[in-house]
Amino acid sequence: RLPPNERLILFSPHPDDDVISMGGILHKLVENENEVVVAYMTSGNIAVFDHDVRRYVDFLERMGEEGRLDPKKAGALANAVHEFFDRKRPGEVDIPEVQDIKRLIREAEAVSGLETVGLTRAASRFLNLPFYQTGKVRKDPVGPADVKIVRDLLEEVRPSLIFVAGDLSDPHGTHRMCKEAIDGALEHVKDKPEIWLYRGAWQEWAIHEATWLVPLSQEELRLKIQAIFKHQSQKDSAPFPGGYDEREFWQRVEARNKGTAAELDRFGLAEYYAMEAYVVL
Repeated sequence: RLPPNERLILFSPHPDDDVISMGGILHKLVENENEVVVAYMTSGNIAVFDHDVRRYVDFLERMGEEGRLDPKKAGALANAVHEFFDRKRPGEVDIPEVQDIKRLIREAEAVSGLETVGLTRAASRFLNLPFYQTGKVRKDPVGPADVKIVRDLLEEVRPSLIFVAGDLSDPHGTHRMCKEAIDGALEHVKDKPEIWLYRGAWQEWAIHEATWLVPLSQEELRLKIQAIFKHQSQKDSAPFPGGYDEREFWQRVEARNKGTAAELDRFGLAEYYAMEAYVVL
């Protein structure tokens, strides 16, 4: 039985790992009237295409031209972005303005995903951990500043249960580094919460490894996929899909969650439409 009326933190390494991995149980936890905080640990801004930035900048320019935004400020921002893109070389680090726009795109998508499963913007925390803020695929090592941000959140919320990404096979190691920051923070927390590990877009826990298998109805899986769709910058063609699976994230999730349920059925156990798997430490 899932907990009711508890304080929980879901640590999401990127701004879509929460709904990709836990969209089903997240909706159930909301229905159980838990106080849920979703902590997005990194901005995920390097995984936004430049053409998405152009589209949002065009929108801001149009708002300025219609007098709904300060036309000078909107125009200055647009000019800076366009001038950079006109001279940008492959692999070049984005200017701060572009990095910020990409961050805000992903933050807005994350909030939209949360609203789909029944939460509000107030449930979101964007930690923007320093180790990620290089503007490049290669990140800095996790340091005391990263650990402190996570520790401060744990001490503020004082959750009885936290969800942590245990999928350490993401293409660039961000999940592993986020877990390192959480582990470091937990060393300094007096009242340790219970820890549930989930896996992300690249793999699922095998049923013999899982502590809990959470059933999802057809409608719950549909809602989970709708939440994934809200991450429009990652849909159709994600910048970092992984090296061996060309399917979109929602397609992987649908196959994975249905596959877990089918495997359980093959063993002669209860039959469900779909399932998410978790390991409790």
